[in-house]
Amino acid sequence: MKFIYQGLLLTAALMLTACGGGAGSSGATAPNPTAVCDPADPSTYAECGTVLVALTDADGDFVNYTVDVLSLELEMANGRVVETLPRSTRINFTDYVDLTELVTAATVPPGTYVAGTIRLDYSSAEVYVEAADVSKEAIVKDMDGNVLTETELKIHLSNRDRLIVTRGRPALLQLDFDLEASHTVDIAPTPADALSEQFILAEVVPVDEKDIRVRGPLISVSEDAMSYNVAIRPFHDLQGDFGRVTVYVTDDTEFEVNEDVYTGIDGLRALNAAGPGTPTVAAGTLDVANREFTADIVLAGSSVPGIERDAVVGNVIKRDGNFLTIRGATIIPSDRRAHFHDDVVVEVGPDTKVFRDGDRQSDFSIDAISIGQRVTVRGSQPTPSMGANAPQVLFDATQGSVRMHLTHLTGVVNTVMTGQTDITLHSIDRRRVGIFDFTGTGMSADLDADPDNYEVETGSLRLADFAEGKPISAKGFPNAFGMAPPDFNGRTVIDYTGVRSALGIGWGAEGTTAPYSRIGPDGIALDNDNANIAVRHYIKQGPILIDLTQLDSDTVIVPSDRGRSVFYIKTADSLRMYSDFTDFADDLTASLDGSTAARSMHARGSYEADTNVFSANKIGVYLLEPEI
Repeated sequence: MKFIYQGLLLTAALMLTACGGGAGSSGATAPNPTAVCDPADPSTYAECGTVLVALTDADGDFVNYTVDVLSLELEMANGRVVETLPRSTRINFTDYVDLTELVTAATVPPGTYVAGTIRLDYSSAEVYVEAADVSKEAIVKDMDGNVLTETELKIHLSNRDRLIVTRGRPALLQLDFDLEASHTVDIAPTPADALSEQFILAEVVPVDEKDIRVRGPLISVSEDAMSYNVAIRPFHDLQGDFGRVTVYVTDDTEFEVNEDVYTGIDGLRALNAAGPGTPTVAAGTLDVANREFTADIVLAGSSVPGIERDAVVGNVIKRDGNFLTIRGATIIPSDRRAHFHDDVVVEVGPDTKVFRDGDRQSDFSIDAISIGQRVTVRGSQPTPSMGANAPQVLFDATQGSVRMHLTHLTGVVNTVMTGQTDITLHSIDRRRVGIFDFTGTGMSADLDADPDNYEVETGSLRLADFAEGKPISAKGFPNAFGMAPPDFNGRTVIDYTGVRSALGIGWGAEGTTAPYSRIGPDGIALDNDNANIAVRHYIKQGPILIDLTQLDSDTVIVPSDRGRSVFYIKTADSLRMYSDFTDFADDLTASLDGSTAARSMHARGSYEADTNVFSANKIGVYLLEPEI
């Protein structure tokens, strides 16, 4: 049986800055490359720029997608290639649904950049999908069924949006590696098969923006500037220097330093007292115009997962007294590389410290930890294990700590009332609701959380009455164990008008020469009755799947009138990008000349079921050109 998984979106955001000139994009005069800039020679850095590279992904059904990133190169118009990564690094893309990770601050020459290349190593990949409510290993293969070892993905910028870097002014390039469009997953075999035809695109002006996370050992602190400097060390790397970056803080920045909580200047002073070399992790926002990263929360010292103590990250699916079952766990040992393990049993106790993102208090008890809660647990793993599906690992946090993170729900609205929305719960942090055991969540057994009528406290975030029966997304925290109702305290609630939708359709290995009933400057109409439509033919709107072949009319895809959009056409050896929909439609019309076939199409945006219109911020089409 085959399922098309709503996959991951890998985004590499590269902000190129330099030390005293300017930058631009399309329409600007290209600067003369600065010959004296040598990234290997620190004495020439005054003539160079700096590239901040960040990675992220989008929501999807891969439980784990860990590979090694071998290199990330930028290519100039004169053919010069610049490597931005000083060494390879290992990344689990599913860790970055809601965050972007700053990977490196590389020194590059000013000039015009026309392409980028990312190389991935699958030889020791950990890839898992969800099948029948459990994690199942998947092997990534090419479309011919060959197991992937190393891949190289190259993207050419459009002539309208080439990246021009001169000294001093910022430019931004965001690379999107869309794993949803790239993978068809067959869960029937063991391991499962994930067939990949990889997509990558680049945006000079990004369509999507996210909060950013910065990791690395402390270099210095400036109380006057309300900032500190770190040597970037991304993901869970314990070695290496990926460049330097300044992290700014405010009076409201939350700090946890060696498991003590501070705010603002007090946290900065505690960080300074911890001294150079102290591990840090900060999450916050990047002001591109001013080239400043400002942290909302900073962890340092033993508060950083995997420092001094082992750590586990995942969601609580069951609680039996002081024993928590964590599903989809990433184990971060203090002395080995991080790895995936499906289930970990964590023991907590009265001496376990409990923290919660966004709350300055540190006197939470273990009773605050309930079903569904996403957590980072710090403690010890008495028996090391590297097998993802080995028997449950017992993790001791009785003298450790637990940090509760914002937890993401999706579902369908049942009832809307003042201060509360009752929903049919479909998933928690991308895991199907069937894996969660809500026993003990209520003040009595008959008040335990019911996924068919899950009560979300919304406060002043009341939804419109017409949202009933529509998809909903919420972020917040499950109520304390044994204290429901309500079942969940919503910090952010998004009704169906704001829930992002994804469209995916394929026409088989050979494709079709007539995928559309109409192509024009105002939109594209799918031929929903095309005989070549394959297993992928759905719109996913939150938790709801809409079968394109069962609709009464052809689905019309139009460019969104909100924000920036990007459109692209991929062939076997190139990818052509457009920021203007008319240019994209003209190219698509000319390409579908009767001999070229379309194999797949995907789009992201919003869908209106009443009109069967999909408003897209991103559209990609894969074309099979005839062999010459």
